[in-house]
Amino acid sequence: MTKHMTGTRFMFGPDYAAGCPSCSAIADGFNGFAVHLADHDVMLWAVSRAPLAKLQAYQRRMGWTFPWASSLGRDFNFDFNVSFTEEQQREGAVEYNYGREAPLVRAAGGEGPVAEFAAMAGTDVATYTRERPGISAFALEDGVVYHAYSAYARGVDGLWGMYQWLDRAPKGRNETGLWWRRHDEYNKR
Repeated sequence: MTKHMTGTRFMFGPDYAAGCPSCSAIADGFNGFAVHLADHDVMLWAVSRAPLAKLQAYQRRMGWTFPWASSLGRDFNFDFNVSFTEEQQREGAVEYNYGREAPLVRAAGGEGPVAEFAAMAGTDVATYTRERPGISAFALEDGVVYHAYSAYARGVDGLWGMYQWLDRAPKGRNETGLWWRRHDEYNKR
């Protein structure tokens, strides 16, 4: 019998105070469709490098019930090029979304959406960008695990449930800067 698993790399590094706000918005939809996937022999998991206790506390805060694993101390996220070391950043050895990035140049202050996301995750830009989003699918057949699919960066956009609705709304996405928050933070602005 073949078992199928789909895993999303949720950006929540060991040094983050909270999960990535974008990954959190995407994960808000997981509880609703995980049961439908399970009925088709597909298990949905989130994987992050933060310690399991930190992930479980955040999961309780957000009210999520989907399975979430910690890959802390393991190579899983590094093997799929969604986690990087400080040395890789400095040397320009980051390969993400099938491309090599220039070395990270530390800018004074840090501005823009990445700096906002980093602040919302309780960390700095360099630490925040050592984790990246991705999704992979695997099949277990006769004791052998097969990697069947991976997508990164904009290839993960189809998981954003809210964008599927906004793309069909009269004004579309109608975005002006970073507009979304974690679902429990909207009344805190």
